[in-house]
Amino acid sequence: GLELSHCVGTNPLGPAGPWRSGGPCKMKRVRTVFKPEQLERLEQEFLKQQYMVGTERVDLAATLHLTETQVKVWFQNRRIKWRKQSMEQKAAKLSQFGVIQPASADSTDSKDHEEDPVDVEL
Repeated sequence: GLELSHCVGTNPLGPAGPWRSGGPCKMKRVRTVFKPEQLERLEQEFLKQQYMVGTERVDLAATLHLTETQVKVWFQNRRIKWRKQSMEQKAAKLSQFGVIQPASADSTDSKDHEEDPVDVEL
């Protein structure tokens, strides 16, 4: 659902600070580019819990030198991605039981046959 649509485009932190300069700033929030180590930590936290509560979010944001909003939005986006993936996994499971026939079923089979002679020669 798009229950978050009302907050798209608004920046609760006011105008972007000088540290945000260097990009095209057309009164829109610049997309945050996270450092690899920040993403790694965010992913770790997400594995532990899909929802980040107030104090934990504040602490994590401070640790990663990010704003609370950046952490909050990352978690929102990550949950959307996570839900989409789990839906796809459910669909894949259903297709295994022949409910939905995946298009790739026959191509993977023929690939296995092609590889068999190679194994024999070794």
